[in-house]
Amino acid sequence: MKILVCISSVPDTTSKINFTADQSAFDKNGIQWVINPLDEFALTKAIKLQATGATVTVLNVGGPETEPVIRKALAIGANDAVRINTEPKDSYSAAKEIAEAARSGGYDLILCGKESIDYNGGAVPGMVAQLLDWPFVNATVGLEIDGSEAKAVREIEGGKETISVKLPAVIAGQKGLVDEKELIIPNMRGIMTARTKPLNVMEAASIEVKVEPVTFESVPTRAAVKMVAPDQLDELVRLLHEEAKVI
Repeated sequence: MKILVCISSVPDTTSKINFTADQSAFDKNGIQWVINPLDEFALTKAIKLQATGATVTVLNVGGPETEPVIRKALAIGANDAVRINTEPKDSYSAAKEIAEAARSGGYDLILCGKESIDYNGGAVPGMVAQLLDWPFVNATVGLEIDGSEAKAVREIEGGKETISVKLPAVIAGQKGLVDEKELIIPNMRGIMTARTKPLNVMEAASIEVKVEPVTFESVPTRAAVKMVAPDQLDELVRLLHEEAKVI
């Protein structure tokens, strides 16, 4: 079985987010980049499936600056990698490039996170499935493969749902697809081996953008904290009513 794992390169959650002077683009200066955490759950699940004879290819749509993140995925245990040499402008352009690569690669299963933590669009996995005309299961927290069938457990409002689909299929996972303690931290041997694993660069099939951002706006700065003495309950009530306007 051939598994394609789609990974995004996203800012570390501790990074300070800024925008350009004209607020038209994200400022990438000084940002530490990591594998999108939800994609990491999908990658770990794929690595576990290698025990059944599966091969794992990681794919990223991005420029050369994403290669350290791709190499980390190889160090975690992927067999090889593909980088589509273009910066994704929107969900559709990213999905179309992934679908083109998957169509020509002969993959049986596509795994990815249900969304990336930068823009939180959550649209790419479903678009990939639609473009390929493959079954799609979202918000997956459990996955078993039996021959040409996948049994996926997904979260729904108030419970969980088990779905069986025929391969090939697109499965979008989240926290719970594997336990957090199972996430793989690359060791020195994995890091050294990753340097010799194939990383193929493909040019974009077509650049078709449906959505263009107009402007970005930073989150408002939090107001200063006001301390109220324990015996000043009337003042506390006044502040909550007149300033915070929560009562």
